[in-house]
Amino acid sequence: MARTHDTLDDNLREWIAAQHVFFVASAPTDTDGHVNLSPKGYDSFRVIDDHTVAYLDLTGSGVETIAHLNDNGRLTFMFCGFEGPPRILRLFGRGEVVRPGNTDFESLVGLFPPLPGVRSVIRCEIERIQSSCGYSVPFLTYESERETLADWAARKGPEGIEEYHLEKNQVSIDGLTGLPA
Repeated sequence: MARTHDTLDDNLREWIAAQHVFFVASAPTDTDGHVNLSPKGYDSFRVIDDHTVAYLDLTGSGVETIAHLNDNGRLTFMFCGFEGPPRILRLFGRGEVVRPGNTDFESLVGLFPPLPGVRSVIRCEIERIQSSCGYSVPFLTYESERETLADWAARKGPEGIEEYHLEKNQVSIDGLTGLPA
């Protein structure tokens, strides 16, 4: 049975912090556009306060979430209890892309461990907090993080990452603006 919560209380914060993976969903305003759903790992999610969260956005092959946030700001996070008691938690809100050079970027990026290839920090004001049972979610055992993305970004270096952004992160698959040139 679904339950709504007024805030991200201590119990929810502790549970979120214990999860090794979360999912980010976004969609363009145009109904012909593609809905995007991305898994995220590393230690890249933070609860800022009772209604604000942020995650470290690392360079990737697509720029869908950033493009959708530029378009309409809608964002949903989902966490699943793969270990321990069954639980699904969804956070619905309005997000923004905080890029290097933004006045809040340094304070936000400082909340996370240093990782190569940081593209932005996505900050989201949560409008709805909803948990459900998760009875059908399988048990999965955490083994370790994949270091592939961090290793790739470290090999590219800051200049290579910037070139990659210019080549691959300017426009979404639906033609929406991603990163500025």
